[in-house]
Amino acid sequence: MSVTAEALSVKLKSIIRDVPDFPKKGIIFKDITPLLADHAAFTELVQAFAAAYKNAGVTKVLGIEARGFLLAAPIALALGAGLVPVRKKGKLPYKTVAASYALEYGTDTLEMHADAVKPGEKVLVVDDVLATGGTAAAVCELVEKLGGKVAGVAMLIELEFLKGRAKLGDRDIVSLIKY
Repeated sequence: MSVTAEALSVKLKSIIRDVPDFPKKGIIFKDITPLLADHAAFTELVQAFAAAYKNAGVTKVLGIEARGFLLAAPIALALGAGLVPVRKKGKLPYKTVAASYALEYGTDTLEMHADAVKPGEKVLVVDDVLATGGTAAAVCELVEKLGGKVAGVAMLIELEFLKGRAKLGDRDIVSLIKY
């Protein structure tokens, strides 16, 4: 990580709020809402992701429900790309493609519109946290099912101890903050 990236990481970490025992006892939730409310810091994080992928030919940015939407929209604008929401099953009104992934207590399913990504399009997958990698891997699977190419996976926070990168193979992953 360059000095600039390191300084940005330290700055962003200082703004994110830890909420103990949410959503259940023993978990420390990383609350990004103070970061979203800080115009200068929010602008810097969007610019950092846009700079990382400015030469990747990204035509679509996929935001994963729900906090991923908040990050993906300004990144898409900065890259001059379209925005695609990836939602939980049953939330989208048109024909969809779906991918299921494992949770610690079962499975979940994500969907996106069947016409959201065209064959050959380069796609950036965006979310707030890379934990076990199941969600991001499922979204990459959706992109590839439609013939798209995953240009990268952009995560604000990476929980390295959960080894989520392992599920994403050799994909390009940029995370601004690592715990």
